[in-house]
Amino acid sequence: MSSTPELPMRDAFSLPINREVGAHRLLNESDKPCTYLCGNSLGLMSKRSKELMEEEINVWATRGVVGHFDHPHKRGWVAIADHVAPYFAEIVGAKEGEVACMSTLTANLHLMMDSFYKPTQERYKILCEARAFPSDQYAFASQARAHGLDPAKAVLEMSPRPGEFCLREQDILDIIEKEGASIAVVIFSGVQYYTGQWFPMQTITRKAKEQGCICGWDLAHAVGNVPLSLHDWDVDFAVWCTYKYLNSGPGGIAGLYVHEKLNDTMKPKFAGWWGHDPSTRFAMPPQFSPIQGAGGYQQSNPNIIAVASLLGSLETFKKAGMMAPLRKRSIVLTGFLENLLFQSKYFVPLKDVEGREKPGFTIITPHDSEHRGAQLSLIFLPMGTGVMQKIMESLQSHGVIGDERQPDVIRLAPIHLYNNEADCETAAKYLNIAFDEVV
Repeated sequence: MSSTPELPMRDAFSLPINREVGAHRLLNESDKPCTYLCGNSLGLMSKRSKELMEEEINVWATRGVVGHFDHPHKRGWVAIADHVAPYFAEIVGAKEGEVACMSTLTANLHLMMDSFYKPTQERYKILCEARAFPSDQYAFASQARAHGLDPAKAVLEMSPRPGEFCLREQDILDIIEKEGASIAVVIFSGVQYYTGQWFPMQTITRKAKEQGCICGWDLAHAVGNVPLSLHDWDVDFAVWCTYKYLNSGPGGIAGLYVHEKLNDTMKPKFAGWWGHDPSTRFAMPPQFSPIQGAGGYQQSNPNIIAVASLLGSLETFKKAGMMAPLRKRSIVLTGFLENLLFQSKYFVPLKDVEGREKPGFTIITPHDSEHRGAQLSLIFLPMGTGVMQKIMESLQSHGVIGDERQPDVIRLAPIHLYNNEADCETAAKYLNIAFDEVV
């Protein structure tokens, strides 16, 4: 077991118990915490989040509309999202005026794409990974159609080389070099949701800018997972959700980033009253006067309970020291789980996957910590035979909660805020037991 000290944050979260997650084979441990390795899909609830949500519900019950300006906890609803901005800025490496807490991930992606994607006859392509999260793919295709373009020609999707699962950095740079004059927007996932690959964001951004392309990022699986420096990397825009590594709760409020260099040349295209200058917002003027920076893209007042939940988690992040110590812990913990999986008699090296007939698994997430975050994606063999589903059912029956990606992948993510080495050992143990049953 690793000798690296555990960050003292596990007790700051509510851990689901075996009885409640369907661990029917652990009857003698039904009231113990499950082995939750699914924070890359939905992060656990921090106790501080629950406390803040309960406070806001009580303010609503006791003060009603007065809570917008007269709030017992100094979080008047009219400016509650402003409390999030400093945390967002620190986590994504931006200035406070470059970030906004608002809306949902795909809505923000459409907002940014509509603002930045300005195709011309010569420069009209959107460069992305072929296995981008489906919502992103839908958004890119619909943005192309909205401009009268055929998505099959306008959306340029990159696939890994034959027999590989991750994109090579040089291949990405080469296609930007080759197609740069025809590319309007380069937009990848910071961390690829299926493989867990952390793309070389700074290098890709630099290459895109050299070719005159706009460069944006979907940070759904990167924010709170890996260190980011959006401002210094000269990223044009970024969007993210907060319910994964930022633990804001299912469907939690999202975030966006717009580089400050664009303040003088770009104004929000789709105006809403919450993006209006706060000093005159409630005077209800007929003309829109946007907040300078990312805040001007806000449209409607945010869901107070959702913001409170996010704020509670972000306060917990701050207590843990934010991204520097958390990243150090993440590298150790993910490496520890990986080493345990390597020791399984069912582990198959990537080079031996082709033609495999016996049940087994391999890891398609990059081995180098410089190219991954907390997630390990396990692909089950033989592919397309239903092995994964049987393993998934067995794991859950033993209280090990990961998530599946059809047809053959289970993602396991030891989260730096609340998982520990014992969780990794338990997951590896029951993975082997599940295979023993399948075989």
